[in-house]
Amino acid sequence: MTARELKSSFDKYHPFPIEFWETMFSLGEIITIEKETTIKKPDQTENYLNFIEEGSGGILLWKENNFVCTDLILNMDFLCDYFSFITRKETPYEVITFEGSTLFRISYTSLATFLNRSEYGDKFWRYATEALYIDKHLQFIQSVTNTAENIYKLMIRHQPEIVQRIPQKYIASYLGITPQSLSRIRKKRN
Repeated sequence: MTARELKSSFDKYHPFPIEFWETMFSLGEIITIEKETTIKKPDQTENYLNFIEEGSGGILLWKENNFVCTDLILNMDFLCDYFSFITRKETPYEVITFEGSTLFRISYTSLATFLNRSEYGDKFWRYATEALYIDKHLQFIQSVTNTAENIYKLMIRHQPEIVQRIPQKYIASYLGITPQSLSRIRKKRN
């Protein structure tokens, strides 16, 4: 993991100079996490902004002794309870890894201190928040206007590795269906 990789993944939102990313990178750390590890528990405050260098993870919400998967995240993307991270409040979300993963993480305190001193601080918060808002809004529109089968087809088209890397129970939950229904959808496609 390098500052350049962080930069290239964020450049689609705004091309901050490499020096910005080098400083941010120097304030964080690289960690290795085992498969199916909880990195933020429900009803706690998110203290780290995590970026997956290699691996996968997701955001879960517990409902009636079962989880609802609200996000599936693969390498080269951010993995955290961003709502909790920016509001500094506890949330019911759980953040877990699905595979053994290598993460770059930076604490809220380090990031906030750096951004408060950086000429790009306000822009970074704005672009990060806008990107997340747009992504979640598009996800919501998709979930309301498409069937689970159509969403699955879109997932396969845009991220074909998702079915090999993410356990089926999480994909099914993300689609709002049972694992058995997902199995039927997968059989139709073969």
